[in-house]
Order: sequence, then structure tokens, then C-alpha cells
Amino acid sequence: MPAAGTAETARKNATLGRMEPEMKPSPLQVEIDDATARGVYANLALITHSETEFILDFIFLQPQSPKAKVLTRILSSPLHAKRLLWALKDNVEKYEARFGPIAAGENPGEPPPPAGIYQ
Repeated sequence: MPAAGTAETARKNATLGRMEPEMKPSPLQVEIDDATARGVYANLALITHSETEFILDFIFLQPQSPKAKVLTRILSSPLHAKRLLWALKDNVEKYEARFGPIAAGENPGEPPPPAGIYQ
């Protein structure tokens, strides 16, 4: 007789209309070293993409300085870039609900209002 939990038992249970309990995924355990945990401050991001990847360069731009250095580069698939976009949008909305709107100026991705119309 097969042991409980084997494929044979699963087939018999399926035939009898019984389902075995689904295996629950274990929680993700993320480790972080001290240097990474301190983080890196960036006040500028340059983003570019190809058909297969997104590249995010994070930069610290010092006032009055003509030079800046890329501090961190993240390479991501288009799928994960879109998921990151959704996660950032969700978190910004939660932040603004708690602390108020972030004054970031005009969105360069939105077209300006038509000329001659005052709102």
C-alpha cells in the first residue's frame, strides 16, 4: 500500500472526490548586510530601456557641481519594472493619504493644458 502523500494516494483521493490540502508557500526570508542596510541616498534617477530590460541609474547630484556619479544601477525585466511602478504608485498614494500631497511640480509625462485656457 502506498504511503500517505504519494502520487498514488493523490490520484485515489482525486478519483474519490477528495482533495489533499494545498501546500502553503513558506514566507520569504530576506537577508541584508550592514552596508546595504545603510542604503545610498540618491536625488536623481536616469531610466532607459531596451526591448528586454529596464536600466535605472541612481545618482547623487551635488548643488553647484557640474559632475555626478552613478551610485547604483538596477537592471530589471519589463515585467518587474511594471510591478515596481505599481508598487511605487501604491506606496506614494498611501504616503499622501497619511502625510498630505507631495509637492513635486508638474508631471512631465502629462501634456500641458491648452494655450489660452485659464483654469
